[in-house]
Amino acid sequence: MKLICCLTAIALIAPVAALGQGYPDKPIRVIVPVPAGGTPDVVARMVAPGLSNLLGQQLVMDNRGGAGGLIGAELAAKAIPDGYTLFFSSPGALTILPHLQKHVAYDTLRDFLPISLVSIGPFLLITHPSVPAKTVKELVTLAKSEPGKLNYASAGNGAANHLAMELFKSMADINLTHVPYKGAPQAVTDLIGGNVNLMFNSIPPVMQHIKSGRLRLLGVSSAKRSPQLPDVPTISEAGVPGYESITWFGLLAPAKTPSPIVTRLHEALVKVVRTPEMKAQLELQGYDPVGSTPAEFATFIRAESAKYAKVVKLSGAKVD
Repeated sequence: MKLICCLTAIALIAPVAALGQGYPDKPIRVIVPVPAGGTPDVVARMVAPGLSNLLGQQLVMDNRGGAGGLIGAELAAKAIPDGYTLFFSSPGALTILPHLQKHVAYDTLRDFLPISLVSIGPFLLITHPSVPAKTVKELVTLAKSEPGKLNYASAGNGAANHLAMELFKSMADINLTHVPYKGAPQAVTDLIGGNVNLMFNSIPPVMQHIKSGRLRLLGVSSAKRSPQLPDVPTISEAGVPGYESITWFGLLAPAKTPSPIVTRLHEALVKVVRTPEMKAQLELQGYDPVGSTPAEFATFIRAESAKYAKVVKLSGAKVD
């Protein structure tokens, strides 16, 4: 009887183990919840070649921007959990939107399996050069003198840079008007054109515009100065003490994806993230490489979600 039970258990386990060994045998779709050129897309495309090389299959980026990442997240949550649809995300859709909207068609902790946290980094507080403020203190003074007149762009309701600005507004005690876009690239384009006054954005897409003078950089959102921008003050030291807001990027799979597949993906992704070449690329863009375990990433997501729940309550931020 014991022999029969053991053979039955082995028969059940063998096909599951084989999933990891035979996976993948076709291209893998990676849903990125921002338009092409958005920061999550930039980072995803940085790690994709190395990951594709280790897995032996092409990674196909599927950009599904809009609604602060909600569209892409819903699509990924409902995907077949076979390892051939993955989700490369930043904070917005997973740890912010669920606190801003009453009805979200997915549960971050229930519907996704974390694979690895890839990197973390700061936002930059940038303005159009026409804004008569060259420092954080001057911006706060200007905003207080003309409540609601200055407007700020974001990658959409619930995007990380939306909440970063809402936290800034709350801590600086100022009133700014929110202008949400369907993604950061459109928001940056309108900021350069002078159609909006300011925004928070990740480093890579805006550095060339800062260097050319088309955008003005006032500060970084992290607790410490960025190694890439050592002469740029943090917002905390430049006028809003205690301010800190960071962004992050990570890879996840739909819930119920077999654990051997998650393990295979995790091992390959961590190898890519921890190579000297990738570490240098990420740091050049202003990000710290991570390469966490699935369990560590899950713990990180829970902590981030709790943090943003407090930020939403503190700031009174709402989906417009």
